[in-house]
Amino acid sequence: MSRTHASEFWLGLLSATIIMAPTIAHALGADGDKVVARVVTFGGTCEKCDLSGRRLSGAQILGANFAGAALVGSDMRSVRVLGANFSGADLSRADLTDAEIVGANFSNANLSGARLRGVQARGVTFHAAIMAKADLRDTEAQGANFAHADLSSAQLNDTSLQGAVLSQVDGRGASFKDASLQGANLTSGRFDRASFVDASLDGAVLNGAQFDGADFRDASLHKAALYGADLSGAKNLDQDQIDHACADATTRLPKPLIPKTCRGISTHWVPRPPTPPKP
Repeated sequence: MSRTHASEFWLGLLSATIIMAPTIAHALGADGDKVVARVVTFGGTCEKCDLSGRRLSGAQILGANFAGAALVGSDMRSVRVLGANFSGADLSRADLTDAEIVGANFSNANLSGARLRGVQARGVTFHAAIMAKADLRDTEAQGANFAHADLSSAQLNDTSLQGAVLSQVDGRGASFKDASLQGANLTSGRFDRASFVDASLDGAVLNGAQFDGADFRDASLHKAALYGADLSGAKNLDQDQIDHACADATTRLPKPLIPKTCRGISTHWVPRPPTPPKP
């Protein structure tokens, strides 16, 4: 889709409930292309279209289909996204700071270098998304699905990830400092050189994951499942942390730490479904 057609597409999405600028001349920039009309609500389909660099801050996106679309570097601050499909979309370097995202699909999307700080993500899937070097600090993503995602060198400090699915992710070099990971599923993930300093991993499942060079200083591991996990190269783990976790002979620990077995303990927290947003 050409850039001119993309502008026409966005104007065509506007419904009777949308508030626009007084005229199209005001709604579009001088080049007729780079500025999208200020709207309250819009939706529609825009598969594989190019909307890179667009200004969408403050918009409401309801049920829209952006599968495979390009939104590289787009300004999406404080957007409200409900039930939209961004699967396979390119949102690299996009700014979604303080966005509210409910029930959206970002599977296989490219969010590398994107800003998602302060985002509220409820019922969202980032399955197999590329999120290398993304900024997710202070994000609320309880129960979100990051399975198979690339989170290498991502910033997740102070992020709420209770019950989130992080199985088989590439979390090498990521920072989870002060993050809330209670009941999260980190099964078979790669977390080499990641930081879990002051993080809460109570009841989390770390089975089969790798943590070479990962820093666990002052992290809480109460009833965390460590079966088959490789923590032999982890840093700042102590026996007290391990005594509160659940491990066995398959758990590889730094010497001279000794695993402790737990029996009859449920180690996976099941999150409640997200509360539907207010109309």
